[in-house]
Amino acid sequence: MATNADPAGGADGSERVGEYVRIFQRGKVWYANFQHGGKQHRPSLNTMSKKEARRQALQIEVKLTAGKWNLAPEAAKVTEAIAAYLAFLRDEGRSPKTLSKYTKVFERVAELSQQRKVHNLLGIDLAFIDAYRAMRTKLKAAPKTKYTESVIVRQLVTFALSRKMLAIDPLQGLKLKKPKPTPQPCWTLEEVKAILAASPKELKPPLTLLAETGMRFGELAWLTWDDVDLKANVLRIQPKDEWKPKTGDCRAVPISAPMRTVLDGLPRRWRWVVTMPPSALHAELGRQWTERRLLSLLKKVLAGLQLPGKLHTFRHAFISNALLEGTAVAVVKEWVGHVDQQVLDLYTHVHDDASQMAMQRLTEANQRLQKEEKSCERKEADSAQTQHTRKEDRNESDAK
Repeated sequence: MATNADPAGGADGSERVGEYVRIFQRGKVWYANFQHGGKQHRPSLNTMSKKEARRQALQIEVKLTAGKWNLAPEAAKVTEAIAAYLAFLRDEGRSPKTLSKYTKVFERVAELSQQRKVHNLLGIDLAFIDAYRAMRTKLKAAPKTKYTESVIVRQLVTFALSRKMLAIDPLQGLKLKKPKPTPQPCWTLEEVKAILAASPKELKPPLTLLAETGMRFGELAWLTWDDVDLKANVLRIQPKDEWKPKTGDCRAVPISAPMRTVLDGLPRRWRWVVTMPPSALHAELGRQWTERRLLSLLKKVLAGLQLPGKLHTFRHAFISNALLEGTAVAVVKEWVGHVDQQVLDLYTHVHDDASQMAMQRLTEANQRLQKEEKSCERKEADSAQTQHTRKEDRNESDAK
């Protein structure tokens, strides 16, 4: 049962809110002050608003009066929460790429926490998010990057709340506005053919498979000969013991004629369907492609053709060109895996040539319709004139 606070009090600038609770300010943050269980308690209310501090203090007052107030567990340290969340993500089987991205974000969070002297998760509040975004802005991070990283910080706090590492949500009221997607380069079918034609011999197999399937790079790099079913004429994108597709889903992609030519010309001495050529540092054969190596070689080809783009642009172009050719959206989704409607809209481009051809077809159709209408009008006029002439001829005959 709570005991009455010192009625005289207030020497520290505190203000009585109820019978038991006072509030006072330390720096800019408001705290509650009351006695319970024979001990003095001064919990932080984690707000700089006096109005909000009074509201929370009244809630404590109600619980004290009803004998239901319990000391909230102390918030976990930022580093402890980060370690626990990363361990959870690893146990959930998140991809190494995802873990690397999250780890990088949390390294920045830990660094900023030290700078702002934030010791526990209660300090990861709205002001902290503002400071983090300002820091990333100075480093010229893109709006999409800042949004994604802010969401990751939000996920950290949500995880901590779910694991009772935090009693209250310091990010309550956080609203993150998702930036508009930036236009992405997209190659026409002719540009894709030009890229493949200009690629050196060792680059043609991986780039052809990307161009003909819309696979992500990871799906290409982890494609094994066990995934190639020539009898069924499909490539199977499926999880391995050490890797799984981005969405975890299995799918089958039909083998096109260009793909069949590439597959027939590749050796089956190694596990991987496509392998890196030897380099000065690595002379051995049969090594799995790395994204950095394949991208650097592609950039040289694109520079020669003066085209923008990256490895993922093959996926972008595959989806866009398939839709332009009239392939059903459901079929395209089945080939490329999970694509939500927003992403699909981003991928759907109408290239200049296709747009001009569509407009030309529309113009020709309108011209044909106008000609048909004029022809009908002439026929109706000729028919009316003929009927009028025949009537006049009958009248003259009757008069005679």
